[in-house]
Amino acid sequence: MSSRETILATIRRSLHASPGDRTRAASVASRLADAPAGVIPARGQLPDDKRIKLFAKMLEDVSATVERLADAGDLPERLADFLKSHNLPPQIVCGEDELLAGLPWKKAKTLDVKTGRADGTETAGLSHAFGGVAETGTLMLLSGPANPTTVNFLPDTHVVVIRAEDIGSDYESVFARLREAYGKGNMPRTVNLITGASRSADIEQTLLLGAHGPRRLHVMIVG
Repeated sequence: MSSRETILATIRRSLHASPGDRTRAASVASRLADAPAGVIPARGQLPDDKRIKLFAKMLEDVSATVERLADAGDLPERLADFLKSHNLPPQIVCGEDELLAGLPWKKAKTLDVKTGRADGTETAGLSHAFGGVAETGTLMLLSGPANPTTVNFLPDTHVVVIRAEDIGSDYESVFARLREAYGKGNMPRTVNLITGASRSADIEQTLLLGAHGPRRLHVMIVG
């Protein structure tokens, strides 16, 4: 008997279940087919403008900075200004995301844009978030060539662009859109939920930013 089989057998005994229990199998299949909605907090259930403001406030409460852009075409110049204001090199690494690839990068003449995975040598990474959760100020980023996970965690500064219409009230609405986009039963290899910059207070309760990821998170909301 393998370790896996031993563990599963122990769980079955504690649940008084057997491998051939058709009733339990039918119950699981029913729940997967029509998952019931949980209790959804009222905090994020707001009109569009107030929901986006709540999203920005929750981000700022966890030491992130937020910038609003009326048009995505302004992003290259605003990004260059942001890097300059923090005395960072005019360099950025990003994936093959369609939105990012279509930006007028020539507007920011001094900005060097590298496409592909981050390797740990870059100071700043740029990602496009699939969605945002207003109630907690959380970003949802999906892995893949469009937005490599390495860009989220290796550079010391992480810049994330998100469309205003992709900011949902709660986790449930954002995950529902994810299931709709990929089809039931399919998911990206990794879904990263990011709330603020990396932090830890494990040592003497002293807050340290950048403990196991970027020490700076800047979010650019488009629209």
